[in-house]
Amino acid sequence: MSEAHISAENLSEEQRTVVVYGAYGHTGRFVVAELRERGFAPVLAGRDERKLKELAAESGDGLPVRAAAVDEPEALDRALAGAAAVINCAGPFATTAAPLVEAALRAGIPYVDVAAEIEANADTFARFDEPARAAGTVVLPAMAFYGGLGDLLVTAAMGEWTEADEVRVAYGLDSWHPTAGTRAAGAASRERRGGRRLVFTDGRLQHRDGTPPTREWGFPEPLGRRAVIDEFTMADVVTVPSHLAVREVRTLMTVEAAGDLATADTPPPVPDPADPAGRSAQRFLVDVRVRAGGQERRAVASGRDIYAVTAPLAVEAVARLLTDPESGRPTAGVHAAGALFDAPDFLHALAPHLTVRFEAGSVDAP
Repeated sequence: MSEAHISAENLSEEQRTVVVYGAYGHTGRFVVAELRERGFAPVLAGRDERKLKELAAESGDGLPVRAAAVDEPEALDRALAGAAAVINCAGPFATTAAPLVEAALRAGIPYVDVAAEIEANADTFARFDEPARAAGTVVLPAMAFYGGLGDLLVTAAMGEWTEADEVRVAYGLDSWHPTAGTRAAGAASRERRGGRRLVFTDGRLQHRDGTPPTREWGFPEPLGRRAVIDEFTMADVVTVPSHLAVREVRTLMTVEAAGDLATADTPPPVPDPADPAGRSAQRFLVDVRVRAGGQERRAVASGRDIYAVTAPLAVEAVARLLTDPESGRPTAGVHAAGALFDAPDFLHALAPHLTVRFEAGSVDAP
């Protein structure tokens, strides 16, 4: 394993240019900072030119600004001109993903987004796999804390297994101060599904009515046993089954964090920074369990600030897509992270942002 993230050290100036759409958003700012730290040359893009210029002024070294609305294809083409890749951080992705994927395909460059919207991610897989193959480039949706991280953990835990009976991804958050973007994305998803819930069972996505059940889950320490909402469905139900043979994917969320999300006035609209990098004090633990027959494999990841950790996930993906030192350009099409990358190697490269460990054994109660 490399156990070291990939930088832009060996890339040409053109290969280092990465457009960040929605750069002035909470997650977008972390992505811009991560790109700069690794030697990439971010281009600040988005719908609001004033906010882009304010962010460029804050950077102190004149990062380029390219304003473009998603309903203006020619403006999007100008925004992506000369770039090696684009990272979309602007939700709701039900509105932004398709136009930006189309622009990336016209430009012939990889597209990565941080969407946690289940329907938007499913649309990207359904609509753009063949066009991406025809364009000879990669589309990578949900490369974030929800969707990408769970998919990498599940892929790594499965190892040589070719199929599994059940995947469970339990999210242990000590708190969740959702940003305005998170709330807008959630509202877009709820509207699209008419207020119903989504689950992945019997090998397909299904709608359910009513309140999801609650239960206890035995997280590793320091969380221990916690009340969780079962069927608190996140983007993993799209990413994992896109390339792994599993019959059921269930995602669970600690009751406290779900309550923060459900409360409209949970303060503040942007999590309070607790260090110079702008990370909040929020702690998370992701407990993944994969079951096949009488065996279980487990992967556990822990870290700090779900928004901040999205940045190294997305930027590491872009760096690997642009450098790919092992085997040349990855297979074109729409893919989940675990289908493109060596999952254990990728996860270990995220240190110190993420701590990961793996276990195997017989099935017992969670």
